[in-house]
Amino acid sequence: MLTSRKVQISASVLRADLTKVDKAVRICEDSGVDYIHIDVMDGHFVPQLTFGNKFAADLRKITKLPIDVHLMVNNPAIFIDDYLKAGADAISFHLEADIHVNRTLNVIKAGGARAGISIVPSTPVAALSEIIDIVDFVQIMTVNPGFSGQKIIHSSIRKIKELDVIRKSQNLSFEIFVDGGVSSKTSGELINFGADVLVTASAFFDADDPKKEAMLIRAGGSGL
Repeated sequence: MLTSRKVQISASVLRADLTKVDKAVRICEDSGVDYIHIDVMDGHFVPQLTFGNKFAADLRKITKLPIDVHLMVNNPAIFIDDYLKAGADAISFHLEADIHVNRTLNVIKAGGARAGISIVPSTPVAALSEIIDIVDFVQIMTVNPGFSGQKIIHSSIRKIKELDVIRKSQNLSFEIFVDGGVSSKTSGELINFGADVLVTASAFFDADDPKKEAMLIRAGGSGL
């Protein structure tokens, strides 16, 4: 049975038609999504090259929706200040890509944004033990990062439940973001396991009716 708590949606503009980015933003706003998600890729941590901080700053000028920046880059600490200045409301980076994770999280917080940590499917929840009490959110990658439109790696879903158990047992308040393969067909299980924010890309922007897809994702869709 689905939870009664409010589930939020972050729409990744990676899948949008970027020749009409203003239209993509209007679709997000009209569909009632909660965040605009920017996937920043450096061509090293992941194979693709995508957006820079100017793109985030330009989006900030045309929407009041919170901007959620996901740094899929090596040495993410050197980019934090740029995205804070660009107006990011939430910034996540990869545990696997940073040495001084505690410091980087605190820099994000000091800059006034919500601080998140992301982990790829091969990284266990146990690796978060030393910083779990200071994060605002944990982003579980349910696909290998770098490409939109992938199918969920189902073995990674159990991490959502593991994190939910940890926050309840330790009386913590971090949110659980899930990124990868999110659609109205998969959201039900993710929500039931404890997800709070669902990051969607192709399922949303490729839908005939993005507003309806967002509604179904939030409601748990049709299940797996």
